[in-house]
Amino acid sequence: MGPAVLPANRLSSRLSFERITLNPALLPVPFYDRRLPHWHPDGRDIFITWRLHGSLPPTRYVPPDGLTTGQAFAWIDRYLDRATYGPTWMLRPGIAQIMADALHYGQDSLRHYALHAYVVMANHVHVLLTPFAPLAKVTLSLKGYTAREANLILNRTGKPFWQSESYDHWLREGEFDRIKGYIEFNPVRAGLVKTAEEYPWSSAVRKAGTNAGLQPGLAAPPS
Repeated sequence: MGPAVLPANRLSSRLSFERITLNPALLPVPFYDRRLPHWHPDGRDIFITWRLHGSLPPTRYVPPDGLTTGQAFAWIDRYLDRATYGPTWMLRPGIAQIMADALHYGQDSLRHYALHAYVVMANHVHVLLTPFAPLAKVTLSLKGYTAREANLILNRTGKPFWQSESYDHWLREGEFDRIKGYIEFNPVRAGLVKTAEEYPWSSAVRKAGTNAGLQPGLAAPPS
């Protein structure tokens, strides 16, 4: 996979992305939600999801009591897939491309992680990666850069773009293929395309034909 090339007219923003990425003083104090795990064993693959600010109504953000973490995640993810509430900025191809380019830039140029799978949906992003830098630094650089670029396009500079909280799940033995399938088949489950390879803003389209052995019905969220 070759490195993502950012257009020349975005050079200043690219430099800003590098400054955000390399300056530890800009790392925020992490927020810990009681339902969302934040324990990151070194060297393990991580499944991360983040969503647009305001993409869930406050009354539906917390899933029903009694669910496991995986069930709570699936409950929220199904609601996000409907995209019936809040912004859907990433339906715009230019903004979806910013997110995809940033993911590849973080791997190919900054060497912050190995990128295994991703999908950019209307109001959220799923990513599977192996971090080589602290996860807080990885998510800050990705979310900070893409928020800045997207808000420039949307003429809403200074307004929140991403929700501050992210969901993350470090993979146990035997989970890699299942979670990779869950990510790449998200557009199929949401009814946007018939095959994962048809969706332009995902890792599946870049390696069309490699997922022939996976079926959408087999893809399940992390437990």
